[in-house]
Amino acid sequence: MKIETLAVIGAGGMGAGIAQTAAASGYTVVLADKDEQHAAEGLARIRKRLDGKVATGKLGGTERDSLLARIRIASGFEKFGDAELVIEAVAENEELKAKIFKALDAVCPAETIFATNTSSISITRLANATERPGRFIGMHFMNPAHVMKLVEIIPGLRTSPETVTEIGYVAETMGKIPVVVGDSPGFISNRILMPMINDAVCCLQEGIASREDIDSIARLGANHPMGPLELADFIGLDICLEILVILHSELGDKYRPCPLLRKMVAAGRLGRKSGEGFYEYR
Repeated sequence: MKIETLAVIGAGGMGAGIAQTAAASGYTVVLADKDEQHAAEGLARIRKRLDGKVATGKLGGTERDSLLARIRIASGFEKFGDAELVIEAVAENEELKAKIFKALDAVCPAETIFATNTSSISITRLANATERPGRFIGMHFMNPAHVMKLVEIIPGLRTSPETVTEIGYVAETMGKIPVVVGDSPGFISNRILMPMINDAVCCLQEGIASREDIDSIARLGANHPMGPLELADFIGLDICLEILVILHSELGDKYRPCPLLRKMVAAGRLGRKSGEGFYEYR
């Protein structure tokens, strides 16, 4: 099956980045959210990024307009009938994701592939919410999706080899490097990344070093582009906590969220998106 049209559910930072990348690669894209206003905000986020590229001469105005013309917005799933691939990119909540896929199963053709951008939830379990486990797969983009090259491809227990091949091709067409990994909590990226972030938060809590020094050690000593506390702010402390809660429940105490992380999320200090996390962004 040739994939020409894909739908993205969730017009937040990740979903908008996926939609932008797909449209830039020539796909027709339906960008949907719980209502048209949220979908329109996602499209506005894409337009703002593209306008910035035009202003700096990295993109032509005609190119920008052509890219935006390939994206249409929707509320609900009524415009998904012609999509050969649906990528879900909503909050890291298993119940919510399963509910969405169950609803999609009723409106999308049987041959449509369902992909989830989950960063930690079992692909096999999510596939069970549908009648197409062979056409269900994990497609975990890195943040920001319109910049980062890696896409983790995660087959569930019943995902067909053909689906893995098709999604690998889509990722490559979108300019990404697909890496196939097993269906294990956190896959590879977050199983490695989240303990580092969590331990950095614990080091800060214990007063071992300042936030700046912790991040400097990671940048200068390990050649990381961002320190772990900066990165946590970029990802969103609530998202980091959600992932760690799942990893802790599935894999044990090694992944127990640091109390300081829980406290900051409870206080609404979520990182860049709230204007304050480990650093201030006002």
